Amino acid sequence: MEKQPIMSGGQHQNYGIANPGYIPAAAGGAAMFAPPVAESQGPSAPPAGMFDSMPGYEGTLAGGGGFLPPPMPSYPAPQPSPGPEQPQWNIPSITEDTARDAFILYASSKCCYSSAPAKNGVITNMEAFNTYRYRLETFTESRSTEWSHEPYHGQPVDAYAQQPPGPWEIPARAPVFFKDDEQKMKVPYTSSMKPCHGCVGMGRKPCKDCAGSGNKVCWVCNGSGYRQGDDRCNHCSGRGRENCIHCHGQGSKQCEICHGKQQLLVYINLTVKWTNNSEDYVVEQSSGLQVANLSKVTGKELFRDSQYMVYPLMGFPDPTVVQAAQRLVGDHQARFSQTSRILQQRQTIELIPVTKVTYTWKGKTYIYFVYGNEFKVHVNDYPAKCCCSVM
Repeated sequence: MEKQPIMSGGQHQNYGIANPGYIPAAAGGAAMFAPPVAESQGPSAPPAGMFDSMPGYEGTLAGGGGFLPPPMPSYPAPQPSPGPEQPQWNIPSITEDTARDAFILYASSKCCYSSAPAKNGVITNMEAFNTYRYRLETFTESRSTEWSHEPYHGQPVDAYAQQPPGPWEIPARAPVFFKDDEQKMKVPYTSSMKPCHGCVGMGRKPCKDCAGSGNKVCWVCNGSGYRQGDDRCNHCSGRGRENCIHCHGQGSKQCEICHGKQQLLVYINLTVKWTNNSEDYVVEQSSGLQVANLSKVTGKELFRDSQYMVYPLMGFPDPTVVQAAQRLVGDHQARFSQTSRILQQRQTIELIPVTKVTYTWKGKTYIYFVYGNEFKVHVNDYPAKCCCSVM
């Protein structure tokens, strides 16, 4: 006579799902188990019909619909005022001792460099180069909306109580100028309660690991209920199946979208984003040092002008800086006013000292550069390197 798994009294009833796993044995036959059924899932994204049409927010989408242009100001925008008086544009130079000390510090930071050329090389020439960096910063506020949802646990529902305020009418916290930041908030009078789309309002979803049956074939006895001979399987108590460890035998798991609450609070989410849009122009110089090196250092600030809207720079001795300032100011004001509100602008000019140092070592001529307030050093060809090995 064929052995059959010993079934415990009463079949387990799953949440909204019939147990498809066990099929009673035919007369004289062995127990059979049906293959797992495919997992029944709700839609991964909310359906379009889940969101109401809110006055003033008809184009709002789930996932966001881009930035909203600010309304035209109801009062005249403040006009830029002339910047501060232009200072005397002077070019400080470094001493030979400063150049040598910077070179020694650079060599000592390299494990494979001998310090002898830096200490004992003979400096034969030092050339200072006028290198200016113009920077324009435009601090903007932009706003965007998207439909969002969260598990409902008694939050106020206020949709259609009155018309929601426009996205640019909702007050936000005062930002710190020239510092990136972000604030999210619910748009008033857009919150409503909807059945969860992930579990169709059930609060639970079929367990994908056991296909909703609540149990799996016992891995010890492979579903026979017995191990060897007539020994009943102790792991599954002779049932041939064991409870699913992922759903604890329930056949279903809590919905991860509504957290088992069955309902969602659906609302329009407003994102207020403050961005410091910064752009630099560095005057090309003929020293041979690449401009990219200068982005890593600071310079001496010669000029600073900060106001709602800045005037293009005037009166600077280098005409390329004046032209760059006019181009960037016009470009920023035209570009950022289309999708955001300009709150403040700031323009600065830094003098970045660059000194080209020529020196001799063992009868040959070499060069290095000292640049920035930090006295950073750049060398194309150091004359005394050794091979290093790490044990």
